[in-house]
Amino acid sequence: MGQSSDQPDSHSLWSGPDPHGQAALLLVESLLHSLIEKAVLTGHEALAVVEHAAEVKAEIAPDLEDSPEALAKSMALINAIAASLQRDIRN
Repeated sequence: MGQSSDQPDSHSLWSGPDPHGQAALLLVESLLHSLIEKAVLTGHEALAVVEHAAEVKAEIAPDLEDSPEALAKSMALINAIAASLQRDIRN
């Protein structure tokens, strides 16, 4: 039996950018950078938060039944934020 029209198939969920997810990640990344600039968090503390998020994502991916591709995309986004924070630490 086919999926109902209000349920997107899994391919459509990952075939293109998710504007809500992208906006949420941008806000979180901006917040981390702002907290570093205001000396609320050190760059190392912010990086530890992102590294912990990566660990948690890897741990829960099987429970969420993430495909290897979905997990790879999530991890790539988290790693991009980590790289951005690492640039702040070096500067």
